[in-house]
Amino acid sequence: MTRLKIKQNHDERISSPKLLSSESSAKGAGLTRRRFNRALMTMSALAASGSLPVRSAIASEPIKIGFGMAQSGPLGGNGKAALLAIEMWRDNINARGGLLGRAVQLVYYDDQTNPTLIPGIYSKLFDVDKVDLVLGGYGTAVQAAALPIVMQRKQVLIGTGAVAVNEKYKYDKYFQMLPNGSTARTSTSEGFFQAAMTMDPKPKTVAIVGAVTEFSRNVILGARENAKKYGLKIVYDGGYPPNQMEFGSILRSVQAANPEVVFVASYPPDSAGVIRTAYEQKLQTRMFGGAMIGLQYSELKQQLGPMLNNVLCYEFYVPAPTTNFPGIKEFLAMYQERAKKAGADLLGFYLPPYAYAGMEVLEKAVTAIKGLDPNAIGRYIHANTFDTVVGKVTFAPNGDWAKPRLLYVQYQGIVGNDLEQFKRIGTQVIIEPQEFAYGKLYYPFAASGH
Repeated sequence: MTRLKIKQNHDERISSPKLLSSESSAKGAGLTRRRFNRALMTMSALAASGSLPVRSAIASEPIKIGFGMAQSGPLGGNGKAALLAIEMWRDNINARGGLLGRAVQLVYYDDQTNPTLIPGIYSKLFDVDKVDLVLGGYGTAVQAAALPIVMQRKQVLIGTGAVAVNEKYKYDKYFQMLPNGSTARTSTSEGFFQAAMTMDPKPKTVAIVGAVTEFSRNVILGARENAKKYGLKIVYDGGYPPNQMEFGSILRSVQAANPEVVFVASYPPDSAGVIRTAYEQKLQTRMFGGAMIGLQYSELKQQLGPMLNNVLCYEFYVPAPTTNFPGIKEFLAMYQERAKKAGADLLGFYLPPYAYAGMEVLEKAVTAIKGLDPNAIGRYIHANTFDTVVGKVTFAPNGDWAKPRLLYVQYQGIVGNDLEQFKRIGTQVIIEPQEFAYGKLYYPFAASGH
């Protein structure tokens, strides 16, 4: 069995051999876990003596929020960034007096981007850690593994970064902080195909390439549907194992099919590998990109630099006048400052705002119902629209966003490997959806120097 990694808490050593981090219940307010426990014991003694009402002592217990979150493995970089955003929310709410007047404590484990670890993690969260609320980790496969366990416990699950997890369950207490919309399987690639059809003349052929993973499988199914919808003939349709390291043979086969458009659904290591191979082979096509996880990361942006030019890929957020949501600039400024010390993604454009917004949704629901009843929380979230750092969020019956808002962005004018250029408006040009578009599509892809 794969062992979970251990992290030592700053306030005291964790006794559990598998616990990644059991956070100080009031870290943001300046309390250490040891001091918090000492205060709790004192209050319990006072309550027993009659000097303090029992109700007051009980109210001092923290609200525990538990989850698995990748801190290692293929998605570890994004998991670290999402975790930092969740910790920022915890610190902010504890500084404001807590949730329902109680400090918030995070209990989380490194799921290592490994869905086989999820049953053990979430069973321990419920049965040993006795958490009050749970979150979903980052990634389709890990959330798909967690949802059946959460359903058995009849609890709410708010996840960040998964596609079509609730499609077959239709669980009424599952919510996804991902701007793919309620038809995530097709909407993940919709913007790509919409952008393709703006070219003159319109393309007629497409190649579809993807990793054999839960995420890519769902996205590729949707890409095939969109290809049919927009009248594109699929001239190449191939998958590769998730541990694929060499992409030369795949792209040679793609080039031999001579598609006008190339759509790729990939995870971070292969996203980088496909981009580098396309550059080395001077891939000739009119439009290239897709649902390539990893290009949103600061590390890969910096590594690939000019090789990203004219690649069209999805992003959750990029700087533009059309994405200036209330509070987003302040959030990113705070996040970027903390990320330097935390070793997390330095830009924080991808998951952090959505992870934070998910906590805002949970906070507002719990505060509104004045309790932790999962049925009441679920009903409230379904019935309301939430103002968050990523704008207004309303959920569809299946727990996805009621309205999709996945941005398809073309990287343009990137020079060198300086990360600061990605903070400027214009290096990541929003092509779709039109509501947020800010710039024009450049094509053909080969003209970028590949």
